[in-house]
Amino acid sequence: DVVIDGLFGSGLNEKLLGGYTSLSRQINDSGAYVVSIDIPSGLFGEYNTDNILRNVIHANLTLAISFPRFSFFFEETAKCVGEWKVLDIGLDNEAIAQTPASYFLIDEQGVRETLKKRNPFTTKDDYGRACFVAGSFGMMGAAVLATRAAMRSGLGLAKLHAPQCGYLIAQTAVPEALFSGDEHKCVITRIPDVKGYTMAIGPGIGRDEQTMDALEVYLRKAKRPIVLDADALNCIAERRSMLNDIPRDSIITPHAKEFDRLFGDHMTDEERLLKAVEMAQVAKIVIVLKGHYTKIVRPDGRVFVNATGNPGMATAGSGDVLTGIITALLAQGLHSSVAASIGCFVHGYAGNLARRKVGEMGLTASDIVDNLGEAFKLIMEEK
Repeated sequence: DVVIDGLFGSGLNEKLLGGYTSLSRQINDSGAYVVSIDIPSGLFGEYNTDNILRNVIHANLTLAISFPRFSFFFEETAKCVGEWKVLDIGLDNEAIAQTPASYFLIDEQGVRETLKKRNPFTTKDDYGRACFVAGSFGMMGAAVLATRAAMRSGLGLAKLHAPQCGYLIAQTAVPEALFSGDEHKCVITRIPDVKGYTMAIGPGIGRDEQTMDALEVYLRKAKRPIVLDADALNCIAERRSMLNDIPRDSIITPHAKEFDRLFGDHMTDEERLLKAVEMAQVAKIVIVLKGHYTKIVRPDGRVFVNATGNPGMATAGSGDVLTGIITALLAQGLHSSVAASIGCFVHGYAGNLARRKVGEMGLTASDIVDNLGEAFKLIMEEK
């Protein structure tokens, strides 16, 4: 009925061979409920690119000792792990803190300690300004979602630069934001250089040649970190030379397909992450590799994993909301790497709150925005 697997721990660095392979396959074929201690035997703690996963024990439940292992967070290896829980065995916290590491799990305590409570003697000027270059004919929803999310994430002032067709939509849907109209009625043809504003470019801008030209011109002049998402990344993928002009410490937020358009096709989550680590270091940018267990790759090669969120967030506009949150945090003075990590955590946290109210099937991007205020409130409450 139940198999308890304690053959090998996370220190294993060689593939299972011989009798161990036979035993692993026998367990997998037995139909029993499998509980693995620390890690499923045969699975490596980090990367499994060269491993043979069919020879690894496939657990229904993994009881990780003190920490989840990095390999738990990849689609191709998660099927070996099943459900996982962490067992605290009382390891010394000081020793843990002094241990060098390249992979980190974002948690609520770390987010709470980073976000600052507001001083009563403040104005909107103390909480940053952000300009969203977003929207086009038929895709103004993306611009609205990003801007609304930013205003729900503590931003002092938002400006939306969009085609003229978006004027009534934006002023009605986000009355708190300023509107800057492009010269064109339907697409972006100019990206303004707004001093004192944190720039976010991409949600719903499309891939018109005029829009690509405007982005190319802007990136050549840009000096401060910016947030690039959605169609901005697709435009760059069509003109790869723009990759070299992205300012240092900027944040790009591709999902798997957008990432592959930028950096070539990849067969697995592991391959994609390894490429992201390489490119973040080369370009000196932060890469937010979106998906289940979004991974935030910093320019120093460290990877931060976000475990909040749920399948209901796999819906149109969810990424635009994330762009708004990250941009607002960046505008409030957080470093790019920190803004990206906290933004992903809060985004997933709000999505989980929305799931409690409407379920996964009925969840929309607007539901995530509507729960951002409560998400920040709950995270910042002293536990």
